[in-house]
Amino acid sequence: MEVTIHGEVNPQFESVKTVFADLWQDIEIGASLCVYHQGSMVIDLWGGFKDPEFTQRWQADTLVNVYSTTKGMGTLAFAVLVDEGKVSYEDKVIDYWPEFGAEGKQDVTIAQLLSHQAGLCGVESKLSVSDLYDWDKMVNLLAAQKPLWPLGEGAGYHAVTWGFLPGELVRRITGKTLRQYFNEKVREPLDADFYIGLPESEFDRCATLVGPNRARKKPKATANSVEMPELYPIALLNPSIKPFRDACSSEWRKAEIAAANGQASARGIATVYAALSMDGELNGRRIISKEAIDLATQNEVGDTIDLVLGTPTRRARGFILNTDNAYGPNPDSFGHAGAGGSMGYADRDSQIAFGYAMNQMQADAAAKPRSRLLTDAVFACL
Repeated sequence: MEVTIHGEVNPQFESVKTVFADLWQDIEIGASLCVYHQGSMVIDLWGGFKDPEFTQRWQADTLVNVYSTTKGMGTLAFAVLVDEGKVSYEDKVIDYWPEFGAEGKQDVTIAQLLSHQAGLCGVESKLSVSDLYDWDKMVNLLAAQKPLWPLGEGAGYHAVTWGFLPGELVRRITGKTLRQYFNEKVREPLDADFYIGLPESEFDRCATLVGPNRARKKPKATANSVEMPELYPIALLNPSIKPFRDACSSEWRKAEIAAANGQASARGIATVYAALSMDGELNGRRIISKEAIDLATQNEVGDTIDLVLGTPTRRARGFILNTDNAYGPNPDSFGHAGAGGSMGYADRDSQIAFGYAMNQMQADAAAKPRSRLLTDAVFACL
């Protein structure tokens, strides 16, 4: 597919524009890419279409559901709370949420909770997608849930449940929802186009997600299928979330699901990580201290096999630490990716911040992710 790429790119990074444009020779439908270097925006590109029928062109301010890239924003909001001295990662969860201590969870620390070690990657009750819109129901189920593995015996990806955990702590500590706290402390000060719970007034800007099974190119069949761990269904299939039917619905867009329903542009993602790449300050606006970023990015889970995903993942206190150079060559880079391919991260050593958002979800698990192709191109320019 031939598309026109819009936007601007610093001459030093001109080759990245070529790599971005080449994505439409594969499965790309619509996408945006934004990169900051040393606190300045050096890449701001977009192209393609908001819909699978190719009738609505992707705009500079197009938003799209970025799934778990949202977790990076929830992590940052909580880190600001720590920075303000209202809570510590070493505190026990029950210090603020007493009901959480049911079924032997009384010793779980906030650091363990945020780093996916608490054994709450899912609940045993059968869920519908509409249950995710009921905050009280979800936090009560999680508080009552018996851990799915013993504390201290590994970490497993809390794909959807994660957002309710720091979210309930923020609510109990501040009286505000995580969405409200994120807006006040991060989105508004940085004027970042990233929403956890989207106002209806912004719905017209949203792109339509296209599931992997509807990609223009199908992956080649492989003889070896990957067997997922036993915990995978409870974490990612209870409930099963459909890209179009569910994640493009008005109910989903309006809800507060800080693990999975952020609506953002690449510019919005990169702007937040740009502040983090500059030790917490961007364009004269400080949202967090360097010391608080250090605390938030402290390694909690080494390069061990995730009990849900079956792959090695280095986890900090909500952020994912660079694994397999997904965030460039620096092992201290940190961020979060979302199902299908969206990604945001910060590299404080190179002072690079990266945001990528798209509506066609990755179709071939064996192929190099589009975000990785773009990341490699960015760092080749330094």
